[in-house]
Amino acid sequence: MREILYQQLGETLYEEVLDNGLRVFVLQKPSFRQTYACFTTRYGSIDREFIVPGETNMRTVPDGIAHFLEHKMFEEEHGDVFMDFARYGAQANAFTTFDATTYLFSCTSHIEENLTILLDFVQRPYFTDENVEKEKGIIGQEIRMYDDNPNWRVYFGLLQAMYGQHPAGIDIAGTVESIAKITKEDLYDCYYTFYHPSNMILFIVGPVSPQHMMDLVVMNQEKKNYHKQAPIARHLPDLPLLPENPLVKANLAVSQPRTLFGYREIAITHDALARQKHEAAMEIWMDCLLGKSSKLYQSVIDEGLADAGFSMDYELTAWYGHSMIGGNSNDPEKLRERVIKALKEASIQGVDPSDFLRTKKKAMGRFLGLLDSPQGIANVYASQRLRDIDLFDSLNILEEITLEEVNDALRKHVVDQQFCVSEVWPLS
Repeated sequence: MREILYQQLGETLYEEVLDNGLRVFVLQKPSFRQTYACFTTRYGSIDREFIVPGETNMRTVPDGIAHFLEHKMFEEEHGDVFMDFARYGAQANAFTTFDATTYLFSCTSHIEENLTILLDFVQRPYFTDENVEKEKGIIGQEIRMYDDNPNWRVYFGLLQAMYGQHPAGIDIAGTVESIAKITKEDLYDCYYTFYHPSNMILFIVGPVSPQHMMDLVVMNQEKKNYHKQAPIARHLPDLPLLPENPLVKANLAVSQPRTLFGYREIAITHDALARQKHEAAMEIWMDCLLGKSSKLYQSVIDEGLADAGFSMDYELTAWYGHSMIGGNSNDPEKLRERVIKALKEASIQGVDPSDFLRTKKKAMGRFLGLLDSPQGIANVYASQRLRDIDLFDSLNILEEITLEEVNDALRKHVVDQQFCVSEVWPLS
């Protein structure tokens, strides 16, 4: 077991790579009452083209299958896994993103029993023709529900505008039509490709003994017959040079229009440290110019161009990246014009140095606050580690980032040709 000391944070992370390739991390937090564990595989909705181990040809599976598989994992031959966790006082859940699937639990007691349940059910698939067909109806209803959700529609509308039919632009849940094509055999092929321990991370945080947790996990895994697996052969198509559509509109039963807009990122790189630094720079200038303490935020609220839900977000991976800005607005076009004008002026003049220093300190405080959340630490660390990023390096990166780097990130991002808009309007 390796100890990783983060002296500046006063934290020690324990890591072990097991013989089957599983990477296990334990963060001991004696002051926590709750223990939280997440079991994450680097497999998400964008992974629709790959080679199944033992085969030679690239396989294309239906959209939404990673999310479908996540749902089916909780059903075992003996019944519902949620009941197993409830028996030991744990809350369990799971979620699928574009590039990962996570299974998790939190509890204040019976940690060993709950951890064993987590490891065993994720490593024991049970699919039948009957339960797959049943699940299609359940997920189909979920998809239809989200189709009527304005926040969901405006979000995926912007992704569709930016990426079109590229996997980054397709709903994680797929469509009613795509999930109808999923078979039991498809699920097993995806499972045995992506749920091998060597493609997964287990992260445990709480008032636990690192050695005891490691011993428990090692004993559990030694009982299972895993053979070494070669790196997964995946194919993700290149992004088109320009966005698919500058504007996507939808009409729903809402009382007020909603809009999201932003720029597709052109600074895509497989260098994980460069991505981490760029993401930090982007988040600083976005908070400086668009955050709740910015002049722009106050002006659009005061003038009624947006409500308090006006917000911004940024995401960057090795395959895609984008900013998202917006919220409810009675005049989406005027709101966009105001934001674009402010961003272009800032890209010429630069971010105010005092705003930069204040926002940088705020970002550092926000990161330190994350360390007080067992759920936040585990979920963010695991997802970032699968992207080859060490979450606990964030404080050093924020400390070292310069105003010049922030201004450079702003100027490179605000590019007219990469701008897209999504709108949801009331039914006429």
